[in-house]
Formats: sequence, structure tokens, C-alpha cells
Amino acid sequence: MLSVSEAQERILANLAPTGAELVPLAESWRRVAATDIGARLDNPPADVSAMDGYAVRATDCRSGDTLRVIGESPAGHPFDGGVEPGTCVRLYTGSLVPAGADSILIQENALVEADQRITVLSDVVAGRHIRKRGQDFGLGQTVVPAGRHILAREVGLIAAANHAWVPVHRRPVVAILSAGDEITLPGGDIPSGGIVNSNAPMLATLVRACGGTPLILPTARDDAAEIARLAGGLETADLLLTAGGASVGRYDLVQEGLGRIGLKVDFWKIAMRPGKPLMHGRIGRLPVLGLPGNPVAALVCGILFILPAIRAMSGRSDLMAEHDMARLGGALPANDLRLDHLRASVTRADDGGLIATAFSRQDSAMLRTLADSQALLVRPPHAPAAEQGEMCRIIRLDHLFI
Repeated sequence: MLSVSEAQERILANLAPTGAELVPLAESWRRVAATDIGARLDNPPADVSAMDGYAVRATDCRSGDTLRVIGESPAGHPFDGGVEPGTCVRLYTGSLVPAGADSILIQENALVEADQRITVLSDVVAGRHIRKRGQDFGLGQTVVPAGRHILAREVGLIAAANHAWVPVHRRPVVAILSAGDEITLPGGDIPSGGIVNSNAPMLATLVRACGGTPLILPTARDDAAEIARLAGGLETADLLLTAGGASVGRYDLVQEGLGRIGLKVDFWKIAMRPGKPLMHGRIGRLPVLGLPGNPVAALVCGILFILPAIRAMSGRSDLMAEHDMARLGGALPANDLRLDHLRASVTRADDGGLIATAFSRQDSAMLRTLADSQALLVRPPHAPAAEQGEMCRIIRLDHLFI
């Protein structure tokens, strides 16, 4: 059996980012920059006031000095003139600093007198409360590098850099094929021996959350020819996922069916729990991941393998699910040769640290336990028994797809 890290390396080795497309700024959220995005202007474009107050010359502003107010300059309405010795201009946050001024006297430190005069109540330091031109970024400077995942803060930055359209990678199209005579659609009647297909909608949601576009195929019966027919002709797909039927049982026919249309298996079986019967291969240019049929195992495999695959095809540089550290909320026995991912609740200790407590039942078909979990508690192969309070690694399910 391959280790998880070696399986990840082999899956990612031949994946390339999708091509670029231009999208409106408002639709760039949670996309990935396909090229470096450079600033089309200086920000701010000129020296502006960081506070409400008065544009002054610092040499005129010792405590007790008086100045004549010669004008006002609201934001967006620059003052047509300059600040001469003994004068000042009323400004507001964002107002352009007029020529001749080298500092801002904040309004709290100015006493307004009659006849458009003010008295300085505190000494002024040159340069104080002025946002200099280009202080945030300059014309031509890269503000968002290629490969950056664009979230709300990046959207604001790209907008400030004066872009209405954003070059991003096309969302990878991920086809999802469920196999099994027992599989039925959610919401319908369940025949004797049947089971609702929770994998397809769950995996489709996972694909969307990772940045891909899911394409759910019709459910295949336990028939190699039908599996081959449904999986054939996926010219628009960037990745094929199968759920169930990839093991070695008499009716596990995914490998045989896909073999009829050219599947070349790279590996099968991973030293992990849940998710041991994971299959990876290719049909021509199309990468294929065969997931276990048990839904918990399918989702854990999704987090470990589908998420980095979609991130790689989306052009991201951060591929793997992020890990955090926590203290164990209860003792755990020694682990065997497989990398274990225990469903766990997460709470906060009084000192702010995380506490991860594994659920007592870890069956890979128990979706309710998975839904109640905030993390996967990661146990390395051959890990010795651990006591409550020891440190452990976790993958935060409640933070993973923000």
C-alpha cells in the first residue's frame, strides 16, 4: 500500500492548471489569479489627508500660533491654490493636500476663532497624518500574484488597482460517476436492498467548495459495459471521480468498465483509514480517481486528494489541506500501519488552545458523526498510545472551505 504523501505526489505529478479566462471583478471571488495583476495607478493617486483637520506648514504650527483659514477642500474637490505662511486649508479624510502644506493639524488640536482664524493647541510634526502618493502601491507594481486565491480582501485590492476585469483560471470540470445496483436517488422510494446515493451530491458540493464545476453523471448499474458507456466521451471534463465499485468484490466493476475505454491504473490501495481502496489512473489525458463507496471514506479521500487536485488544476500554489495543532480531549490507543483520520469535535480551552476529542464510533458509513465533527484528528502510522492532553494534528473541517 502506498503512503498518503506518495499517493498525493503521484496524483499531482501530471496535473496542469486550466487555461485563463477574463471574468468581471464581482465574479472573481474564490477564483485563482491566472497572471500577475499589476496596479494601473498609484494608490493613493496623490498626497491625501488621513484625518479631518487643516492642511498646514509645520513651521507655522507651534502651540499658541494662529492661522488664517483661506479655503475648504472636501474629498473629491481639491483646493485651487496653495498654503502660504500663516495660512491653512480646511480638509477632511481623503482630501487632497494642497501645494505648500507638509502636515495636517487635526481638528481636535485646533480652536476655531472668529474671522476664519484658528489657534493651534498642540505642536505639529512635519509629515504627520498625510498618506503619501503610492503609499499603498505604485503604478505597475504587482498587487495580486498569479496563483493567489482571490477572497474579499483581494477583490478590494484589485478594484483599488483599477481593474474591472480579472484574469483567472477556468474552473476545472469534475465528472462524478456513482456505480451500484443498490444506489437510488435522494427523495425517491427505496427498494428492498437499496440505499440513497449520498456520495454524488456530497462530492459535487465538495468539488464546488474546492473551486471546481461538478458534472454528475447518471448512476451506473453493476455492469462493466454501462460503466464504460457513461464514462466515455468526457471531452469537457478535467477529472473523473467514481464512487463505489473500485474494490475487489465480484460486483466491483469500475476498473473493468473503465478499462474498456482505456484506463491505465497507476495505483490502488492507500495506507490510510478510512479510504484504503482508492484508485488512481488515466483514460488518455483524463485523470481518474476511484473513491470508496462508504461516504465518510469518500469525503476523507476528497479532502486529501480531490482538494489538492482541484487546487492544482485551478492554478493555486497552496495545495494541501491546512493542519492545526490541538490537545487531545481523551486518550487514544496505539495506531497500526495506516494513517488514521478520526472524526473529532473541537472546543476551546480556557487558555484559547484547541481541544480535539475523537468520537467513540468511527464507522466509515456514519455520515451523522461526520456532520457533527469539526475536524479530522490525524494519527500517524504506528503512533504509540496517547494520553489526554498530548498534542495532535487536526484538519479543521469547519474552516477548510472558507
